[in-house]
Amino acid sequence: MEQIIYESILLLFVYYLIFFIVGTLIKNNSIVDIGWGIGFVIVAWYTTVRTGNFGGANLLVTLLISIWGLRLFYHIIRRNLGKPEDFRYAKWRKEWGKWHIPRAFLQVYILQGFFLYLIALPIILLNRGEVASISMLGIIGLVVWIIGFFFESVGDHQLKKYKENPENKGKIMRYGLWKYTRHPNYFGEATMWWGLALIALGGGVSLMVLISPLLITYLVRFVSGVPMLEKSFKDRPGFKEYQEATNAFIPWFPKKK
Repeated sequence: MEQIIYESILLLFVYYLIFFIVGTLIKNNSIVDIGWGIGFVIVAWYTTVRTGNFGGANLLVTLLISIWGLRLFYHIIRRNLGKPEDFRYAKWRKEWGKWHIPRAFLQVYILQGFFLYLIALPIILLNRGEVASISMLGIIGLVVWIIGFFFESVGDHQLKKYKENPENKGKIMRYGLWKYTRHPNYFGEATMWWGLALIALGGGVSLMVLISPLLITYLVRFVSGVPMLEKSFKDRPGFKEYQEATNAFIPWFPKKK
């Protein structure tokens, strides 16, 4: 059902156009982050309902995306509610000057929609065919997804509790999962998409589905995740020592001096 691919593209374009209009009106492009998780949920359920694939690997992937997307939506909206525009978007607003609105449309909203489409390929390609069974590879993928969900959700929760303590303001979080990786939430997100890709592969989808985990891993590790966040932390007391002792991405025991 090739039409489902084009319909998903149109759906995401309209979805991000709405976010762009709202973000422009309130002068806060941070709302695009709120739309990330829910965007996947919308694509997952649209393609599932559109094709009627309510079973097997199709429904499993849709449910897993829903659990992840809704949790992420709740986490980000609680974190951002009532806060000023995120420093990344505020910086771009200043740098882009009079070209801010068209560049924000293309480089913030449409670009994120493009990435969302590529990363959502496991469910889009899975639902393009018939209902797919859950294979042994799919079960392995489910286990991988659970590991990823654990790292992202628990890592976010631990960081939230840490920040709630006024005594920790300006300090580096290096406890719990953060003791073993400087970015357990980013590692968890990438791992979940590897799990979803394995479920889709087990359901008969082509290797094209690997674009999804490869892209999200590259983005969070080398582009918009780890590098941007660590750049903002580089002058904080204790960060250099933390950087030398703890892996940036893949969890491992901290190095002893």
